[in-house]
Amino acid sequence: MDEALLRSLTPNVLAVLVRRGADFAAAEDAVQDALVEAVRVWPADPPRDPKGWLITVAWRRFLDATRADAARRRREDLVDEEPPPGSTPSADDTLQLYFLCAHPSLTPPSAVALTLRAVGGLTTRQIAQAYLVPEATMAQRISRAKRTVSGVRLDRPGDVATVLRVLYLVFNEGYSGDVDLAAEAIRLTRQLAAAIDHPEVSGLLALMLLHHARRATRTAPDGSLVPLADQDRDRWDTRSIAEGVSILQAALARDRLGEFQAQAAIAALHADAPTAEETDWVQIVEWYDELTRLTDSPVVRLNRAVAVGEADGPRAGLAALAALDDSLPRHTAVAAYLHERDGDPTTAARLYAEAAHKAPNLAERDHLTRQAARLNTRRNH
Repeated sequence: MDEALLRSLTPNVLAVLVRRGADFAAAEDAVQDALVEAVRVWPADPPRDPKGWLITVAWRRFLDATRADAARRRREDLVDEEPPPGSTPSADDTLQLYFLCAHPSLTPPSAVALTLRAVGGLTTRQIAQAYLVPEATMAQRISRAKRTVSGVRLDRPGDVATVLRVLYLVFNEGYSGDVDLAAEAIRLTRQLAAAIDHPEVSGLLALMLLHHARRATRTAPDGSLVPLADQDRDRWDTRSIAEGVSILQAALARDRLGEFQAQAAIAALHADAPTAEETDWVQIVEWYDELTRLTDSPVVRLNRAVAVGEADGPRAGLAALAALDDSLPRHTAVAAYLHERDGDPTTAARLYAEAAHKAPNLAERDHLTRQAARLNTRRNH
């Protein structure tokens, strides 16, 4: 069973059902039923046209559910619209589905969460981690979004800003999470950049390319995290870096700065430094100031504290950190790093161990645990 094939076909099948008149929640249920049937049937009898098979089965499941619901008897006339069996035209409806999920009847946070769940294939836990909220809270948000659109015809696509936010979060999960979605996010953002002349679309594409250029060096062969300062810069993808910088420069020249362009500018400064020691941290702090002005995000302020610690010394970084809520995710890890830079290994080791218990994933927890062990070993010798 080719799970990757099923995952790639799911958005297209869902989009077809929505275009044919299925409300979103019912369409999603029908597609899930079709996927379960595919897992059962395909190993012994693989179809010649997987997409057409899924559309036919999902559409029939939708119609069956519609007829079974007495309150929706009016949908029975859709039976006559069942498509004939056979090949279906090849088309990629994924980006269109992103826009459909960003429906005006939903708030942007709800639209993003629904799209990540229904189209991006992320779990509720992964989405909750991306939003820095409890999983139960995110589950309620997604359920409310499904109820909101369940009776709405999804024929009014949402705005570009919401779609960009979804693509950004999908990329981040693919870049650092359990599901590899980074390349798919880049592909869809390229499609969007080709279709829409918008500096923030270009900014997001540049940001993705600059981060993706470092991907091969972010983990060691054993799967452990490699901090940016320790990465082998000779292995960075220079073609992706050059493309990202070129796209960013063209976007910045239009003088319509947005948060993705500012983030890409920070990534470009990291990519431009031949060594970690030669990083232009002063300019990075300036870009974080711009990003703070644009977003007022506590996560941005946390990252700015690290940059201040590099540009002006660890005590300046700790002073910037002290102004932030210490319950902020990764706050403790940043404090540990800055205390180590300030020559206080005892406090740093304690904070690294504390941060390990709060880490959102296994790789980060192991990295922080090793940092604490390293400092404790050094003190004991």
